[in-house]
Amino acid sequence: MIGFVQLGREEVPALSDLVDVENTNGEGFFLQPCKYFCDGCTIYSRRPKHCASFKCGLLKSVEQKELDFDAAVEIVDELKQRRIAIEKQLALLQIELQSQSFYFKMIELKNSLQKSEPASLTQDYLDLQSDLEQLDRLLSTRFGVSLF
Repeated sequence: MIGFVQLGREEVPALSDLVDVENTNGEGFFLQPCKYFCDGCTIYSRRPKHCASFKCGLLKSVEQKELDFDAAVEIVDELKQRRIAIEKQLALLQIELQSQSFYFKMIELKNSLQKSEPASLTQDYLDLQSDLEQLDRLLSTRFGVSLF
């Protein structure tokens, strides 16, 4: 759900060989999902500082015994289902967004919905807006990150 990984100047040259890095003024970022992270990080010894320093709120809750592992897995499953549901709604409503990243798509969607007159939004669009807000609340309360 994280949209991008920020890179420091010293990381850009090394990681440019591995991932598509957007480079601005010597600093850069790459969009998520990272192709090296599926089924575990395969560039762990060379991972960006941003990845190494990220602290997932859900993982912290498990480590501090505030949440058991099975409950954490259920939360991750819920998050995945919410994302899938939103993507299906986008397809059904034929909403085309420009970004490759789910994170940036959701920002684009939120901006688009905010520009619309509330009275002009159909129930399907209002449901989509509500689902987007629920997803953001779940990310914020359980993972310590937000879409917005």
